[in-house]
Amino acid sequence: MTVFAAQGAARTFDYLAGDVGYVPLSMPHYVENNGSDPLRFLELFRAPHFEDISLAQWMALTPRNLVTAHLNLDCQFLDNINKNKQPVV
Repeated sequence: MTVFAAQGAARTFDYLAGDVGYVPLSMPHYVENNGSDPLRFLELFRAPHFEDISLAQWMALTPRNLVTAHLNLDCQFLDNINKNKQPVV
């Protein structure tokens, strides 16, 4: 799991079966199964309202000059990002 903070800072943690991770309030995070077994992942929130934001959709809909200036991405890459949220199943 990678947790993103301000000013381009991020930390990545490797977890094993039975481990518990913590993401501070309002910090975006990304979970990836880098093993060969199926991942069963339980995410709990203290907030009464769940909100999911697609990073790809955010990059596609944010003004191009901001994304290219801050993330060092070219316009061709941004042209290929889907503006519609892709659900993960």
